[in-house]
Amino acid sequence: MAAHGRSALRDLFDESPTPHIAHPPRTHHRDFYVATDGSFRESGGGLGAVIEARDGTRVARVATTDTPPDNNVAEYRALHLGLDVLAARAPRDACVGVLVDHDALASNVNSTILATNHPDGKPPRPVSVPADTRYHWRGIQARLNGFGEVRAARIDSNQNPAHPLANEPERYQHVNRKPARCVLPERPEPDPVPAEFPPPSRADRNGGSGRASD
Repeated sequence: MAAHGRSALRDLFDESPTPHIAHPPRTHHRDFYVATDGSFRESGGGLGAVIEARDGTRVARVATTDTPPDNNVAEYRALHLGLDVLAARAPRDACVGVLVDHDALASNVNSTILATNHPDGKPPRPVSVPADTRYHWRGIQARLNGFGEVRAARIDSNQNPAHPLANEPERYQHVNRKPARCVLPERPEPDPVPAEFPPPSRADRNGGSGRASD
């Protein structure tokens, strides 16, 4: 259950592992959170995405039918979709938390982000994506580079709010009719700067005699 004044996505992100990347306490300073999921069925699948601002304000929900060749492709397509929707509603310097229930996808996102900060552009581990997802992976990479900071967390499928949207897209078609929103969360207050210690008095500099020098 989300704490009062905090979004469910923010809580899930803070409490979930971020594969192959440090998870410092300041991660709750994300501006936006996007949870995505993809489903595959012989009769057709679906893609789902839920986006919230840091204060829990819902930015968008998306549910659409899709025909991926397998579940891996569905997961990559869903993240591509979610990042596209977020990019249309968020400033370029936004800090973003990504939530997916696909471990390899979360790892690839974080490894790619770490590679951008490496002097040689090398990820901490090789990034390997399914062949059928290569075009969507290129789109994901472009979106990742378009935000100020991104980190991905892996969550359980039964905790993913995008899961029902992806698995029953026909049932949730109404969420796509919501008007587009651009929600800019207020920036968190900076940590207070410790007060400076006053310089020692002239009296103290004279051995505590209480008499200042001329």
